[in-house]
Amino acid sequence: MSWREALPVLIVLSSLIPGLIIFTLPEEQRRLRTALNLAGALVKLSLVAVLFPFVYLGQSFVFRLPLLPGMDLVLHADALSLLFIVLSAFLWLVTTLYAIGYLEGSPHRSRFFGFFSLCISSTTGIALAGDLISFVIFYEILTISTYPLVVHRGTPEALRAGRIYLAYTLSGGILLLVGTAWLRVIAGDLAFVATGILSALDPSLHPSLKVIFLLLILGLGVKAALVPLHGWLPLAMVAPAPVSALLHAVAVVKAGAFGIMRVVYDVYGIEFAASLGLLQPLALIAALTVIYGSVRALFQDDLKRRLAYSTVSQVSYIALGIGVAGPLATIGGLVHLVHQGMMKITLFFCAGNLAETLGIHKISEMNGVGRRLPWTMAAFTIGALGMIGLPPLAGFISKWYLVLGGLEAGQNWVIVVLMLSTLLNAAYFLPIIYRIWFGAPPSSWPRNRTRADGRETSLLLLLPPLATGLLVIALGLLAAAPFSPLQWVQVITIREYIQ
Repeated sequence: MSWREALPVLIVLSSLIPGLIIFTLPEEQRRLRTALNLAGALVKLSLVAVLFPFVYLGQSFVFRLPLLPGMDLVLHADALSLLFIVLSAFLWLVTTLYAIGYLEGSPHRSRFFGFFSLCISSTTGIALAGDLISFVIFYEILTISTYPLVVHRGTPEALRAGRIYLAYTLSGGILLLVGTAWLRVIAGDLAFVATGILSALDPSLHPSLKVIFLLLILGLGVKAALVPLHGWLPLAMVAPAPVSALLHAVAVVKAGAFGIMRVVYDVYGIEFAASLGLLQPLALIAALTVIYGSVRALFQDDLKRRLAYSTVSQVSYIALGIGVAGPLATIGGLVHLVHQGMMKITLFFCAGNLAETLGIHKISEMNGVGRRLPWTMAAFTIGALGMIGLPPLAGFISKWYLVLGGLEAGQNWVIVVLMLSTLLNAAYFLPIIYRIWFGAPPSSWPRNRTRADGRETSLLLLLPPLATGLLVIALGLLAAAPFSPLQWVQVITIREYIQ
């Protein structure tokens, strides 16, 4: 096996092997468990860094493992996979640091971090999958490996959320599998190729391709939380804050959105999908989800539930950019994969700090909390303003290109959707910011964990949101810098539309 074949496998194994070892560790082996977590995250990030310049130059990294006659498990690195894998590898490292601090002293940490590593391994496999069948395999592994994290607390509420999560995601998985098998019969090899693989098929197959597209998007739309397939996501907020961050910013929701990208761009091809009339309905469903999620967020007092409905809305910007079907809209949708992940993980880290340090779970309890947790709330403010789309933060860049994409495609209704969404974003985030900084603090908090060193909370809980909050600023200010997410997405867009 050459190093070009080995590198994609090593990227997957860099989290899988530590995870399997962690399962065997007794709870008191805290230092070894921490060392394995951090070593795996750092090795994965380093291997991805090695991959980056070669993929930029268009060089190929492919690994094949025969599964059945005529069917292989394929790992393949291209520009689109690298966009997702850089995001997941970096945020896994940050979330691991946060989770170590958040779960300090909690039971079942070896079980938690074992499944945590399996979850990121399957996410890495999704990013590197070289064909639709390999994608489906890792996609279903992600479903199974995430369930124990959702039910980690073991409460009746958590178990109920886990059952609903499985009901939704396994049902979506069945639709995805049926669509994939049907497409395999029609088209044969389902390798991901820029500009797609189906345009040369006989026109008599076009009706079948439309039905298959519906099956695939419904299957992927469950994890992407498209309305009306989103019901599992707010309920899953009973999980610990690191799991919520993982679900919303790194793994599950992003896996669904990434799958929609793969199907539209690298299976059907953006131009062929548009010619079949498939993209306009996708854009309309995404627009409905954008507005619906924002409206529901307005009426949530529970902070994590408000953030969950915000995710329902914000992740659909990605599907909206895909559905509008133009280079600029594509740039806006794809770059939002990274920008939304960075903003939303900041918000969930801050929500976790509120719960862990002060016992605050509801927005109505947040009056004056900026005086007690100033650095945490500064990070929260940056993330929230980014979600609204305030320039020059990362969220503004995404919305700007989506607006330009709507104009370019002659679909001016997209601008109305984005304007309404921005107003709703402001309506459910600005009152929180006002409470944080200008509300009168209560005489006592639900729980107040003070520290002898005078810091507002543990450094392992404080540094991750500060780091990601600063990146929300940097991704906006330095959007035009070489190798920024925006510049990388432009490379992807050129390859998807021109090759």
